[in-house]
Amino acid sequence: MSSFDAHHPPARELLDDCVHCGFCLPTCPTYQLWGEEMDSPRGRIYLMSLAEQGEIGLTGALHEHVDACLGCMACVTACPSGVQYDRLLESVRPQLERNVPRRRADRWFRDAIFALFPHRRRLLAAAVPGVAYQKLRAIPAVARLAAKLPGRFAAMEALLPPVRLRDAFARLPERIPAQGTRRRTVALLAGCVQDVFFHPVNEATARVLAAEGCDVLVPRDQRCCGALELHAGREESALARARRTIATFERRGADTVVANVAGCGSSLKEYGALLADDPEWAERAAAFSAKVRDVTELLAELEPVAPRHPVKARVVYHDACHLGHAQGVRAQPRAVLRAVPGVELVELAEAELCCGSAGIYNLVAPEAAAELGARKAANVRAARPDLVVTANPGCLLQIRRHLDADVKLLHPVQLLDASIRGVPVH
Repeated sequence: MSSFDAHHPPARELLDDCVHCGFCLPTCPTYQLWGEEMDSPRGRIYLMSLAEQGEIGLTGALHEHVDACLGCMACVTACPSGVQYDRLLESVRPQLERNVPRRRADRWFRDAIFALFPHRRRLLAAAVPGVAYQKLRAIPAVARLAAKLPGRFAAMEALLPPVRLRDAFARLPERIPAQGTRRRTVALLAGCVQDVFFHPVNEATARVLAAEGCDVLVPRDQRCCGALELHAGREESALARARRTIATFERRGADTVVANVAGCGSSLKEYGALLADDPEWAERAAAFSAKVRDVTELLAELEPVAPRHPVKARVVYHDACHLGHAQGVRAQPRAVLRAVPGVELVELAEAELCCGSAGIYNLVAPEAAAELGARKAANVRAARPDLVVTANPGCLLQIRRHLDADVKLLHPVQLLDASIRGVPVH
């Protein structure tokens, strides 16, 4: 008599793994904000369990509290019992998206997000007025109007990335040859938001990998990997994008598929599990996921061959949740950064807490995201860094919005690129 439908409901054995010990509570962002039991991982698992037993429906408390979850997976890292909250959340969110109608305004807002962000051409079209608006934003009257925007629209305005049209419309070559002896052939996931609004990160990634002896292939026909939709519970479209991504990269025959966006890399590594019951795609998806590496993960695997020039800087590394918690990649980015002469790497207080970006969370839940962003920014300021580095564009935008300080924010590979080339960090 479960309240869930028959398509991949949360498994009873996974629900029963939680012993409600509370080790997850200090690391859960929403529990830290509100102190509400149902907004903790164990509270959400309790609600899932009640719904699985048919004691509550999917509307009401379950939908409300699962919607409030950032999906940061800090609880997975903290749990001593090995509770797979990630798998539970990824089974419940599609259930809610299929079976619980949203209010019209909320549905329209979310539909607008997914009509834009997974589409590179639409992002390019949006970049043109975006650049114009950034210039107008300097006019006091426009700034005053922007300050009066309501909740979600204010968040969108504040999170607009600084972009140059030259970067937005730039494309990497389809093949960047290795410098010196070729050690590996890699295929780079360029990303959607990443390639349009953070194209210099892709350029730095390609340069660094080539300098370390990798032939870098950049499939021109690649599309969105489906990460945003997957993490929001839009399962059908996310899986369609997964299949297309697998097919695109299979044609290149690379040794490794490299991601430089934490959320995208996390999804790529999940393809094998997501398509495990699809007879046509299960084996292909598992083989694909086994090839995926975050760029810092790959660089830590390779013995460095490119020289490093000194970068004298006090550097804070912020663990993007989908890299540190979802992928378990924590030591590798730090090792890559420590290999740069002159870098003083300092750790953040409350490093395990999400910054509030969390995919589309800072757009759909702007108040909670703003509290978390301000908390993260305060911890960054307390560390007194010259540079803040993190491996996710959403984190970069979120921290930049709340930091309000003269501190540069970079992807780790941009710092390494500057060191290899012997140029100033910018």
